[in-house]
Amino acid sequence: MPGTYFVTSRTWESRALFIHAESCRIFVESLLHYRQQGAYLLHAFVLMPDHFHLLITPATNKTIERAIQYVKGGSARRLSLERNMHFPVWQRGFSDHRVRDGADYENHVHYIGENPVRKKLVETAKEYLWSSASGSCALDGPPQGLKPQERGEQAIVRHG
Repeated sequence: MPGTYFVTSRTWESRALFIHAESCRIFVESLLHYRQQGAYLLHAFVLMPDHFHLLITPATNKTIERAIQYVKGGSARRLSLERNMHFPVWQRGFSDHRVRDGADYENHVHYIGENPVRKKLVETAKEYLWSSASGSCALDGPPQGLKPQERGEQAIVRHG
């Protein structure tokens, strides 16, 4: 089903596998590679030592399961080849939440950006290199139906 999703997945046994810059770089490059290949739109992300969060819209011909398979499988394969990590990187499965509207979208962008701050890895979201909040990566804007409300614009609520 097409849509935009907030996705979370953990490392195998919640191990802190992403504490070295080289491993983090490989994950982010893999994530961006599949975005560039057109597998999905990437709106926000953060890679924490033991999990990741994404705000992602799969391509119209891809399922959310397939998009996350690219992210997890692609990064695990590169980590195996380039970092000699010959053990499971990711736990099976992932959790997802279908984003409902612009406010829900903005809440998840904020949550993703602030995750490293909440975990006291940095003082400001912009300082954390392995997050879209750092501003170091080109991202996709919100999908058409999820455009955030302009400041000062009144939301029209209809009942009945």
